[in-house]
Amino acid sequence: MDVEHAGGRAQTVVAVSRSAEHRFSKEPVDTIQLLMGHGVEGDAHAGATVRHRYLAARDATAPNLRQVHLLHHEFLEEAAAHGIEVPPGGMGENILTRGLDVLGLPTGTRLRIGEDAVVRVTGLRNPCDQIEAYRPGLLALCYGVDEEGARTRRAGIMGVVERSGQVRAGDTITVDPPPQPWRGLEVV
Repeated sequence: MDVEHAGGRAQTVVAVSRSAEHRFSKEPVDTIQLLMGHGVEGDAHAGATVRHRYLAARDATAPNLRQVHLLHHEFLEEAAAHGIEVPPGGMGENILTRGLDVLGLPTGTRLRIGEDAVVRVTGLRNPCDQIEAYRPGLLALCYGVDEEGARTRRAGIMGVVERSGQVRAGDTITVDPPPQPWRGLEVV
């Protein structure tokens, strides 16, 4: 697995989004401020403890492993090829990337984004029925099957902020993989 480069393509931020309300989609903005141990400033999912409504109902004191949602733009391109248009922020992501194999990153990978921000990858986003309500047919694209026949999830990854910083479209993303042996991504 080559977690450092994506076929020679630059690894960049395409768009950034946030929402102060618990809604499915987030509003694209020019810049977001990532706050260490907290998440995206002004976003409903930011906080040291879990903010996702379903997870908070189970244990509101659990650590928030879902402070930042990253999605690869290539997924939106694939959806468009299936006739499903999804704008930036539409899937609820905070950071839309290009050229970065987000689903191939090991757990614990650190992503240096822009000049200062660092996000540590914690796991996969678990697709939910809201995706189908948002765009019929999209939920099916959020799942795949791996070489062993196991179901995979393709709706992006989650992370926590390890170093504060601003993030905007055009910022570069540098991948710092964790020490081996690598652990694959699981749902958080």
